[in-house]
Amino acid sequence: MFGRVNQLLRHFSRPLPNYAHTSAASSALSRNQSPYAMTSSVVSIKKPIHTAACLIIGDEVLGGKATIATDAPTVDTNSPYFARYCFSLGIQLKRVEVIADDEDEIIEAVRRMSDRYDFVVTSGGIGPTHDDITYQSIAKAFGLKLKLHKEAFERMKRLSKPHPLQPNFDWDTPSPDLAAKLRMVEIPHDENRPEQDQALFVAEDTWVPIAVVNGNVHILPGVPRIFERLLDHLKPLLLPRLTDPEGKGIYRYLFSTPLPESAVAPYLTELATRALPYGVKVGSYPRWGKKRNTVTLVGTDKAYMDSLIPEVEERVKGRKVDREDEDDPPSDTEESK
Repeated sequence: MFGRVNQLLRHFSRPLPNYAHTSAASSALSRNQSPYAMTSSVVSIKKPIHTAACLIIGDEVLGGKATIATDAPTVDTNSPYFARYCFSLGIQLKRVEVIADDEDEIIEAVRRMSDRYDFVVTSGGIGPTHDDITYQSIAKAFGLKLKLHKEAFERMKRLSKPHPLQPNFDWDTPSPDLAAKLRMVEIPHDENRPEQDQALFVAEDTWVPIAVVNGNVHILPGVPRIFERLLDHLKPLLLPRLTDPEGKGIYRYLFSTPLPESAVAPYLTELATRALPYGVKVGSYPRWGKKRNTVTLVGTDKAYMDSLIPEVEERVKGRKVDREDEDDPPSDTEESK
């Protein structure tokens, strides 16, 4: 069977798009002299996870195109979902970036993020069309080649169906449609890493793998429902690597105060300095047009945060609430700042 697949690949071997060959980095790679690979640090896939970053890839997101369907990734909903995901697990999300479908941009961003953060997720650019260049760009970033992932291909055949407007499509017959589908199962391959660590199949009813590159870069599709589903099913694999393996997450305490920000600023500045060694961040947020503002404590040390509640309530002349608007009067139109 896989001999047939290899024959298909040879038949439809395709050059990269012209715009993927214009950079100096690409030229060097064509001579097997990748400036990116020479400085790459190798990250262990078993490394504890403290920090995270999210890279949203797609011209359509930057172009502000309106969403016309539930699954259309033209408005970024994936980074907010990922932010909530990290918060729930106690992972510090340190950076979110949105970049174009541009090889140089992807290479620079993914290498920088992989070097700086423990858990990196990319979203978008792994479809069947000419501008889906995420796999090939991330492969180049770490001096790797693309390789047909046989299990992903078998799962694709088993779990996906040809479009109704492709009545003559056949998995065993070379065609442009088949070549396009194969793009989605040709992932970066590192000969120095175990195969099972480079493609994670976390949902039995989904053929899309989470490709893992350099130990910490996780390549996910941009379609929100698939992005979210794969992340949710990835959670059990992440829990043993978290600072809090029970997955209790980060706590956020809200305090409603009638005082303007300028009145609480001196106290909050002092509190922030005092709370920093405990990993607790202090925030202050105006609520324009409302009579009450919000002060927040965010951190993982619940016992310490609990100990601060009486003090904060007294100093801001307010109280801890579950919702920002909990203490708002029925008619609240005055500006709060």
